[in-house]
Amino acid sequence: MNGRSSNAQRSGGRVHGLVAPGFEAVAEQFRRNLSERGDIGAAVALVVDGTPVVDLWGGLANPDRGRPWGPDTLAVIFSGTKGFVAACLLLLIERRAIDLDAPVCAYWPEFAAAGKERILVRHVVSHQAGLPGLLTPVTPIEATDDARMAELLAEQPAIHAPGAGFYYHALAFGWLCGELVRRVDGRSIGRFFREEIAAPLSLDAWIGLPEHHERRVAKLVGDTGFGAQKHDDQARPERDPLAWSIWGNPGRFSTGELPANARYWHAAEVPASNGIATARSIARLYGCLALGGELDGVRLASPQTVGLGSTGLVRDREPYLNRPMAFAVGFQLQTELAPLGPPRDAFGHVGAGGSVHAAWPERRAGISYLTNTLRDSEDGSDPRSVALLQAAHDALKARDQRSSVP
Repeated sequence: MNGRSSNAQRSGGRVHGLVAPGFEAVAEQFRRNLSERGDIGAAVALVVDGTPVVDLWGGLANPDRGRPWGPDTLAVIFSGTKGFVAACLLLLIERRAIDLDAPVCAYWPEFAAAGKERILVRHVVSHQAGLPGLLTPVTPIEATDDARMAELLAEQPAIHAPGAGFYYHALAFGWLCGELVRRVDGRSIGRFFREEIAAPLSLDAWIGLPEHHERRVAKLVGDTGFGAQKHDDQARPERDPLAWSIWGNPGRFSTGELPANARYWHAAEVPASNGIATARSIARLYGCLALGGELDGVRLASPQTVGLGSTGLVRDREPYLNRPMAFAVGFQLQTELAPLGPPRDAFGHVGAGGSVHAAWPERRAGISYLTNTLRDSEDGSDPRSVALLQAAHDALKARDQRSSVP
């Protein structure tokens, strides 16, 4: 046990890490996730005013080999990667390399094909571009060629006028935004994130994992029924080509081996889906954003730019997921379902299977929950994340109330 004392030390030896006084309830809910709510392996971290107050891990990183989840275990965060991309976009907006109101083809001329010259950057970064999925069939291996996937999307016609529709761009968001970054900066999105965000903040976080870190990655395990929502009849191309283009092309949540467990997937840059990190690093990133973009003397972006990252660009019901969603520049925002925890001002991103990552500006906090036990509950109803986020928020609220007493 590292750090200060906590309930974690007395929870049967399965939970390890640091818990500051006043945050013991988070450790207790984390322990219950492992002992009662089915988590095989997981981690949770909370950073407040730049300081870690919760940094816990437990269970098994690889149940097949009996490898325990350790302090340096990495996990695939699926759509949590979109938060990494959003941070990159904000930096480029602040540097005036990208203008939200500019046509995408001003930076990427080939994108104007098939009548898409009126699509603006703001449409691409908020899932309103009308290119929610690939119409050309690709395999998971082919999908790791991000430049080729961007080329295929540039050739496609949009399914609606710019800004006139809202479909979650599950994978297309990453390929579109990644190519935009490449066109204006010259670096791939993975390299840009590593050099401009991860390195300055000392984050153990990647879009495109170096091979020497591979041994640290947790193995993902689909819980009963995982992926069924995205692989029922509506996702078959003959039944609904659009749904198939979003959720089934390429197939990545099949009943067989998950591509997200494969080295070729980890090594690639799939910038909407294959980010890999520790919970403490993600919490640190969002902790920085919650403080207005500066942490430990490192200034990522101005408070005004970070504010843009939480300013809504779209709020609507997603047709296929059948739930309300809201987005700023890449970041997911709160809805009545509260997928990012109790705070109304939260912004961040959830990930397929159950992970949640968010900044809570009012509480000056960043939080991240990672799990290798995948379930279909990304709408704020997963009891594992609900319990952790509520406990963390309650502890922060109590702390703030104590500090406000004269």
